[in-house]
Amino acid sequence: MKTLDLIFRAANGGTHHLKLANVQTELEADRVKEVMQQISAAGIFVDKNGVAMYAQPISAVYIETQEDMLFKEEAGK
Repeated sequence: MKTLDLIFRAANGGTHHLKLANVQTELEADRVKEVMQQISAAGIFVDKNGVAMYAQPISAVYIETQEDMLFKEEAGK
């Protein structure tokens, strides 16, 4: 499963991640950056102290998770 991880710098200098699952995996970098800038400009995500969490886009990466099952219990056995 792939996840899109949008990484932003907060107004106080920290970093915050916005992770989205079940996304298209062939998004264009320019379009993703544009949307991240729109999120930042909206200013609607703030922490409990009123600090903007997504003040500046830093990067966007796809993360692929691989699950390797060791065992699975069968129901009723």
